This record gives sequence, structure tokens and C-alpha cells, in this order.
Amino acid sequence: MAVSPDASEEANALSFEITGQNEPTPGGARLGRLAVKSRKDLSTPNFFAISSRGAVPHLTPDIIIEHAKFGGVHMALEDFIERATKETPPVMNAPGPSPLHTFTTLPSALVTLFAPRRTPAVSTPTGSSNTAISVYTSTGFQTLSNKAYVDYAVKLSPDVIVALADVPYGTKAGVKRVAKMADRTQDWLSELLNGKEDSQAVFAPILPIDSLDQTEYLNTIDELADNVSGLAFYDSNLLPDIPATTALSKLPRLSLDEPASPHHILRQVSLGMDLFTIPFIGFATDAGIALTFQFPHPTPSSTQDSSKGPLPLGIDMWSAAHNTSLTPLSPSCTCYTCTSHHCAFVQHLLSAKEMLGWALIQIHNHHVLSDFFTSIRTSIAEKTFESDCEEFAKVYESELPEKSGQGPRVRGYHFKSEGPGEKKKNRAAWGNLGGDDPDADSAVAEVVKDDTAEELEELGFAEKVAL
Repeated sequence: MAVSPDASEEANALSFEITGQNEPTPGGARLGRLAVKSRKDLSTPNFFAISSRGAVPHLTPDIIIEHAKFGGVHMALEDFIERATKETPPVMNAPGPSPLHTFTTLPSALVTLFAPRRTPAVSTPTGSSNTAISVYTSTGFQTLSNKAYVDYAVKLSPDVIVALADVPYGTKAGVKRVAKMADRTQDWLSELLNGKEDSQAVFAPILPIDSLDQTEYLNTIDELADNVSGLAFYDSNLLPDIPATTALSKLPRLSLDEPASPHHILRQVSLGMDLFTIPFIGFATDAGIALTFQFPHPTPSSTQDSSKGPLPLGIDMWSAAHNTSLTPLSPSCTCYTCTSHHCAFVQHLLSAKEMLGWALIQIHNHHVLSDFFTSIRTSIAEKTFESDCEEFAKVYESELPEKSGQGPRVRGYHFKSEGPGEKKKNRAAWGNLGGDDPDADSAVAEVVKDDTAEELEELGFAEKVAL
């Protein structure tokens, strides 16, 4: 369905309003409100939870309703189309006005952010063509054409669609590739705008290349500002290159730049980013790390003391130090995990490989991020954001703690093998007698002999039984 150039805001199911800024001049951290028809309004800056095959890892829909505070979920098309080469993917048969919500049983209040690839995305062996990109499904690599992507988006009716982009995941684009990236992405965006339903919201991707190499593309987006509902940045460093005087400056900005720590989030917020996808939440949960940071510093009720040096951004729940600890994961946290359970219980669950352990940490970690963004919004509203960021940098370490335990089993469609000699992602469920003991093999050899039954009986190894 074609989109007329003078399409009104009423025809679009999404609206965005800038409600405040940290500085009186345009640019920098800002407050906003994202409203999507039939969904709960989202105050910005804020974040979308990241899903895997349609579900937020470790969290069921009823747990999300009862204990989560995030307002939307990032959905990747490559999670649903592993059967596309042989038959119609099951997701395409989902009924209702919002088939994606129906198929994933996502709570109706949450916004769905629809993109072609996961975040972070696995690099593919083949690049893009003029009409398609390569995606990584649970059964291997596939080609996804822009025409097919538009058809999927129209049928599944997500709330926000991120247009297809020619992004070289895992590699740096060469000179020839850079010249094609903007042209391809521009064509794909135009096809999506002409093929989508009038009410569907589209975020135009901003490529991770120098702004000068995509000047014509950015000008085209500016001309289509009435039909584009937002911008999706694959490199947050390009945000200052968007002129504050153009229509693009009023659009919501989504970061697909994969911040690795809360410090990176704060930097992107300071540049004017509104919405985030944050992979380190899931990485921390799978590693058994409970996030403990607060913005701009721990509350007075917290037992954390920064006078002895920077505080950790999280605690490793695999540590034996938690064996008998009856304290919550974070003393001042009000999430379900911290108000109902203690460290010793969570540590026991991880040691026993009980999935409940990771579920409780996931509830806690998403709650910590929700409170983090609430405090950011308060700081911007009170005009103290810059000084609060400086305080946060002094109080907390720059990186998350290292992983020490074995997380849940890694699925093949999450990681691409890098070649021979690569260390296995999953630890073997069993091994030789003696486990990791280097002398285990020799011990087995001493016990298992090639002697006859009579000789073994003389050695006391076994007793011969007459049949």
C-alpha cells in the first residue's frame, strides 16, 4: 500500500514527543514520550528487551506481566523463518490483528520492535546483493530479499519496523562496499515505505559508515521525514552529524550499537539517543552475574562502599562466598528476586544447573536496568545529568565482572563456528573417570587391566563367581 507524501500523523500508529532536554540548546540528552496505539506509552530514554526465537530468555509471558517493567521487545525475523526455504513459516499462519503478538504470546501492552537480524548478529560468510541480505536461522544461513521482508512485516503487523540495511557484521566494509551500502539501503527503505500499511511505523537505518559517504541517503530520509517514524543507528557516533535544524532531529532515535556497559549507555544518552537494545543484560544473566549498579551512585540504604575504590557493576553469583549468604542480590533492590530470595538460594540453583536460577537473575537484571533508566530520566529533568555521569564514572568500574561459571547451554544459531581448533562453547556433560584430573587417564589404566579373572581375583580387584 503506497504512502502519500502528505500522510498525517493520525494515520500512523506511532507518535513521539520531546518533553525536555538537559540543555536549552538542541542536541544532547533529552526526554521524550513514545506512544504506540493499543500499547503502553514509553518514557524515553528507555530500552527494549532482546528476545530469542520470540521469547525474552528465561522469562515467560506471565513473569513479564507480573515482574518486568520494560515497555517493548526486540524481535528478529531470522528467529522465525528457518523453514522458509521449504514451506511457509508457522509464524505466518498466526491469526489476529497482531500476529506477532499472538504467535509469541507477548503481553499486549508491550511494543514490538521488528528487525531482520538479532542483536548482536552473527556474521555471515556471504555479503549482501542489490536485492537481499544473508541471515542466520536455527538451521543455517539463508538469503532474505527485501521483497520478502516487506511481506513478512505487513503480515506480522509489528508496531515498529526497522528497514533492511546493508550492514557488514563482523567485518569492516571496503571502499567498493561502502559505495553500495547507502544506495542499497536507500532503495530498500523506499520499497518498504511503498509496500507497508499506512499505519505501520518504520525506523530508517543509519549505516555504520562515515556520514559523508551516506549524505545523499540522509538527505533522502530528511525528505521522507513525514513517512519515517524514527531512526535506527548502527553507530551512535554518527548521531551528532544529524543536523538539529532538520525534521530528523524530532524523530525518536534507536541504538543498535550494542553498548557493552552502563557507561556506554550514558555516553549515548548524552548524545541524544532515546531507545536502546542492550545485549549485556542477557550476557550477564547467562554468566550468572547479578547487576548491582545504580545511577548516579548507590543509595544510602545500600551496603556498597565506594571509599575503598570503584565498585563492581555486578556480582558473580557462582562464587562460593554466597554459599551461606542470606542477603538479597542487591541490598536496595525491590525486584521479586531480591524481596523473595537470597544469594545462597540463587547460588545453589546455579550450582545445581536449575533453570530457575537464571530466571531469577534475569528478573533482577532487567529490573536494575529499568531503575537505571528511570534515574537517568530524573537526572535529565533536574538538569544534573552531566555531573551525575561524572559521579557514576568515579563510583563504578568501567567493565562488567568476568564470567567464572558455566551458563545455560549455548544454541548453535547464536554463534557461528570460527574454524578448526575453536574451543567448544558447551562443556561436556560427562568425561573420563577422575574429571579434570590430569592423572585420571593413568589411574584408569591402572585399574582396568588385561589380566584374566583368576589374576584379577588374586590382586583383590574382583571375585570370580561360578555360574
